[in-house]
Amino acid sequence: MPRTQKCSYCGKETEHGCGMLFVQRTGSVLYFCSNKCKKSQLVLKRDPKKLKWTERYERKFV
Repeated sequence: MPRTQKCSYCGKETEHGCGMLFVQRTGSVLYFCSNKCKKSQLVLKRDPKKLKWTERYERKFV
């Protein structure tokens, strides 16, 4: 049975061997499913709670 990893940014499940692994200087490990997720978090510093295409999106009802 293949192992799955959850993307650190969008929350999407990916199979083991797919996607990217990023190790920070502090030793924490981040898994990314695509370059889009990696760039959004590390370069552009976007909040995943504000993007509709992520599973972490928080809808605020007024």
